[in-house]
Amino acid sequence: MAVSFDDLPPEGQPAVRVIAMPADTNPYGDIFGGWLMSMMDSAAGSVASRHSHGRAVTIAVEGMTFHRPVVVGDEVSVFAELVGVGRTSMKIAVESWRRTRHDDRSYKVTEAIFTFVAIGEDRQPRRVPPLETVTVE
Repeated sequence: MAVSFDDLPPEGQPAVRVIAMPADTNPYGDIFGGWLMSMMDSAAGSVASRHSHGRAVTIAVEGMTFHRPVVVGDEVSVFAELVGVGRTSMKIAVESWRRTRHDDRSYKVTEAIFTFVAIGEDRQPRRVPPLETVTVE
């Protein structure tokens, strides 16, 4: 069976890695989508704060898609990448991947684009650095 790039987690380290626990479930024992979304928001927030060198807040989530369930005991790795920058805003692509405790295979479970705005001490929008482009020489 051929492996596509969609079958592999992104390169690099996840911004968040956590084990899904019983407290994160609904009465049926399924992991709440809201819990997973909060892990994604935390990962995106970390990227936004690092890029903007300060406070940043979530203003939008686009295209939240749930591909597979997450169950208690799964290791959830959340990858976040800065993909766009405006004057005060940042777009961050976020993917969540699950791995069962007894297996090495990972599966994409969610993805979305999170938009953050950098804010100052006065809680007003502030400028962010431009997105750096990498050139190969």
